[in-house]
Amino acid sequence: MEIKNPYPKEVSYYLDKWDTLENYVLQESSLRKLFTQTYPLNIEMDDVLIKVCSLNDFYSTNIFSPFNVAKHIVGLQIDQRLADRDFNLVNDIATVKVNDHKTINFYSFATKYCSHHLPEDYPIYDSFVEKMLMYFKGKDKFFRFKANDLKHYPTYRKVLMQFRKFYELGDFTLKQIDKYLWQAGKAYFPKKYGA
Repeated sequence: MEIKNPYPKEVSYYLDKWDTLENYVLQESSLRKLFTQTYPLNIEMDDVLIKVCSLNDFYSTNIFSPFNVAKHIVGLQIDQRLADRDFNLVNDIATVKVNDHKTINFYSFATKYCSHHLPEDYPIYDSFVEKMLMYFKGKDKFFRFKANDLKHYPTYRKVLMQFRKFYELGDFTLKQIDKYLWQAGKAYFPKKYGA
């Protein structure tokens, strides 16, 4: 399978396509309002809980215990770390103790949670994005990393920055590159159900 190189024309094609996806555009708009206008802080449990539940519903992130996740986020006191662009915060949010014996890594969710506060600074991790990055790593060797490295958020962000630099996509924000990678990944690597 040959995937078109992510040059500006290809990225622009997918950004134009994104604008036609009314459900995604409205979901993103609703979440932007919720995270940046209605409940921008992460101090009050009920504010955080509604954000966790909304993200979980819109993105189908399989958070089976939103209360535990929200309580974890409130306990981390994340607002200053978000403002400081502390990229280690994502991995800290992701690791949630759900009971006395079990800890779960909600990494993709954590990237989305931070991204909806600061979308230009915190790109979203998704399995489709991972597949695209791994494909272009193998094809063009744009940067040295392993698939597992993408689960360490500062490294993931660094890989995306190198991807943007290598393919001369400096005119695009990380959020725009995220939209391109997710859509192209979904097109080129569709999930097979029942396989």
